[in-house]
Amino acid sequence: MLQSAGSDTEKKILSILKVLSESSDPLGSITIARQLERYGVSLSERAIRYHLRITDERGYTRPAGRDGRMITPKGLDELQMALAPDQVGFILDRLQLLAFQTSFNPRTRTGEVAINTSVFSEGKFKKALAAMRGVFKAGLCVSDLVAVASEGEKLGDVVIPSGKVGLASICSVTVNGVLLKAGVPVESRFGGVLEVMDLKPKRFVAVINYAGTSIDPSEQYIRAGMARVSEAARTGNGRVLANFREIPSAARSLVAETTEVLKETGINGVYVLGNTGEPVCQIAIGLNRVGIVLLGGLNPVAAAVEAGIEVDNISESGMIEYQRLVSFWDL
Repeated sequence: MLQSAGSDTEKKILSILKVLSESSDPLGSITIARQLERYGVSLSERAIRYHLRITDERGYTRPAGRDGRMITPKGLDELQMALAPDQVGFILDRLQLLAFQTSFNPRTRTGEVAINTSVFSEGKFKKALAAMRGVFKAGLCVSDLVAVASEGEKLGDVVIPSGKVGLASICSVTVNGVLLKAGVPVESRFGGVLEVMDLKPKRFVAVINYAGTSIDPSEQYIRAGMARVSEAARTGNGRVLANFREIPSAARSLVAETTEVLKETGINGVYVLGNTGEPVCQIAIGLNRVGIVLLGGLNPVAAAVEAGIEVDNISESGMIEYQRLVSFWDL
C-alpha cells in the first residue's frame, strides 16, 4: 500500500499513478516520463517500465495493449489515500487557483468562468433536471446558466464517461475571480450548510474550514444528506449549501457595484453582503472586515440527490468559456 509513501520507490510509483490518473487514455512510458517532469521527477523509460510492473502486480494499473497502461479503480483508491495527508488545504489552494484563472469580464460578457461538473446516467438525466427545476426557479443557485456534455466530451478538466451525461454549473469561486480582477482581495473561509426561513438566510448549522479539508465541503454535505435544498425551494424553509468569504471593509462599495454588474450577466451568487464588523448569519467578523455569503453552485444537484438520483460530483472541476453556457430553462 502507498499510504505511507516514504521510500523512494513508493514516491516514484505515486508520481506515476498521479500522471495516469490525469489521463482518460492509456499512456506509454515515453509520455509518462515527459509528464513526470512537471512534478520534478526524472525517470528513464526503463525505470518507468520497472515501476509499472510493480503497479501491475499490485493491481493499481492494467496494460492496454501497445498503447501503454491505465490506472485501475484500486489504483485510484490507493492514490487518494496516499495523497490525503498532503492534501489538507487542497481545496483552499484550488479555490485560489481557479479565482486567479477566472478571466470573465461581466461588462463584455467574455472570458472563462469556474465550474462544478456533475455526472449522471443518461437514463436518469431528465428526471434529474425535473428535480432541479424548483431550485433554479427559487434562485437558490449561483446562476441558471449551465452546460451539458455527452460521453467523450469535456467539461472543465472532466471527460464524460461512456453512458453518462455531464452537467456544468457555475462555481461560486467565479465571484472570487471577478472581484479579484476588480482589485478586491477575497478570503475564502469555509463552506457550510445554511438554514433559511422564507428564503432568507438565518444561520450556519454546519461548517468545514477550507484550510483543513482535501474534499469540497459541499460534496461532503451532499453525501451526508445534511442539506434540505428541495424543501427550501418548495416552502422557503430548509437548509442550503453556502460558502463564506471575507473582504476588507474599504472594498465593500466596489463589491456591491461589481456584483450588481455580475447579476446582469445571469450570475447572482451573492446571498448576503454584510456590513463592517457586523456578524453575518451568526458568524463573527473581524474589525474592518465584511462578511459575504455565497450560494453553493451544487444546490440544484443536491436536490437531484434528495430525489434519489445517483450523481458523481467533481467540484471546482476547471474552467469554461462563458459563451458556451446556456439557460437551464432551454434544456
